[in-house]
Amino acid sequence: MDINKDGLENALSSGSIEKKETQPQTPKVPQVSKEQEIGHHQGALSTLLNERNELVKMIQNVEVVMQAHIKRLEELGVKIQQKKA
Repeated sequence: MDINKDGLENALSSGSIEKKETQPQTPKVPQVSKEQEIGHHQGALSTLLNERNELVKMIQNVEVVMQAHIKRLEELGVKIQQKKA
């Protein structure tokens, strides 16, 4: 049995098989006023600033605990070589 490859390509590309439209649909974005958008961004920045400040506090606490461990190890005679960042 011979298969006609050209006929197969034509059949597939001819649209005899129902094709769904694949156009990307843009999501519907609700329209907001300029003032609302400004408020949204200001609120986001305020939240992110607070998050960053808390992260800095956490890093400072970790550093204090690390230094305490380093100090105690040195008291026990262990030499610690600190890497420079």
